[in-house]
Amino acid sequence: MSPRENGSEEEPVIRDNRKIDPETGKARESAGDAPEAVPADEGTQTAAPAEGSATDLLAERTADLQRLQAEFSNYRKRVERDRIAVREQAVASVLTELLPVLDDIGRARDHGELTGGFAKVSESLEAAVGKLGLTAYGAKGDPFDPTVHEALLHSYSAEVTEPTCIEILQPGYRINDRILRAARVAVAEPSEEAAAPEETAAGSGEAGGPDEN
Repeated sequence: MSPRENGSEEEPVIRDNRKIDPETGKARESAGDAPEAVPADEGTQTAAPAEGSATDLLAERTADLQRLQAEFSNYRKRVERDRIAVREQAVASVLTELLPVLDDIGRARDHGELTGGFAKVSESLEAAVGKLGLTAYGAKGDPFDPTVHEALLHSYSAEVTEPTCIEILQPGYRINDRILRAARVAVAEPSEEAAAPEETAAGSGEAGGPDEN
């Protein structure tokens, strides 16, 4: 019995691998050459998130860079402020220690004892502290200001119309707007008796009015 009679052998499969279609005469496309079809919607959905993610990442990195730049700028300004404050404090401490020496120089000048080599040394010292920003203040006739003056003596005078420094007992010193030592002064206020005669004269004029009628 042949294999075909008992049905145990399958019929052979014939594959047509010709590149030219015998019926149409056109070239056939092989399975390997055919491009894989990609749905239009699927391709669009895949590309959009990638582009959006890149934009978001760039914006995030830019914000981080701007924040770091601002923090560094603030840090640099703070360091500069601290450096200036430390320098001013150090200069003020040194100049405060020199104030008694400047007082001695001032007294010697007032008594005519500032002569010779000592005069030149004192002038050099005053010039040096002046370059550091130290200035003296306080003059006779200045209006009294309790924020910059220290009143050691107090009196009344008919020659002033407001509290006035009539004597500078010890000059004050400042660096820019910072007071190192207040000026010590004698203060005079307007005399209370100066206003009394004016009030009396005014009262007499009013009293004499009815007598004249």
